[in-house]
Amino acid sequence: MIGRLAGIIIEKQLPYLLIDVAGVGYELQATMNCFAKLPELGKPVVLYTHFVVREDAQDLYGFVDQTERSLFRSLIKVNGVGPKLALTILSSINADEFVYCINNNDSATLVKLPGVGKKTAERLIIEMRDKLSSWQTDLTLIDQQTSKQNDQTREAISALVALGYKPQDASRMINKVDGEATTSEELIRLALKGIAA
Repeated sequence: MIGRLAGIIIEKQLPYLLIDVAGVGYELQATMNCFAKLPELGKPVVLYTHFVVREDAQDLYGFVDQTERSLFRSLIKVNGVGPKLALTILSSINADEFVYCINNNDSATLVKLPGVGKKTAERLIIEMRDKLSSWQTDLTLIDQQTSKQNDQTREAISALVALGYKPQDASRMINKVDGEATTSEELIRLALKGIAA
């Protein structure tokens, strides 16, 4: 098994790469994401790889980081998804967006990817959900942050309604000071202070 290559880039012709490693030229197939991060021809590069042996071929796939390779390996375990389709998927969407789609059952985005129909999208979501549930992507963290902010806003509005303000007035008061506070208590205090001013 070839897991990593460090050498000099000799050729780049999407999706193929040729890397010289101590005089031996390794031909790899890589994602668009990988190509975008590659240095110029003649420069050194380090790529993580996945080696696939079939009856009629031996293919080497290259990735800029272990995260993308790990996602590729998870993809090819899905029924009906081979290395070519996995490479196409990872060339069409970045890893964070893909994981976000899986974790949020977003088949509408997945069917827009080349080679992914409705059934394949549903199969990807069903078969990969458990494997990817622990992945923390930037998009997931943003989602969690927004959700937390929404909870604080709702709590603050409810508290003002309990104090006797009309729901629409409470909402308007909180929206004026939203973003200036980190807790619902601060939101309430700032909203009341704004009324008193």
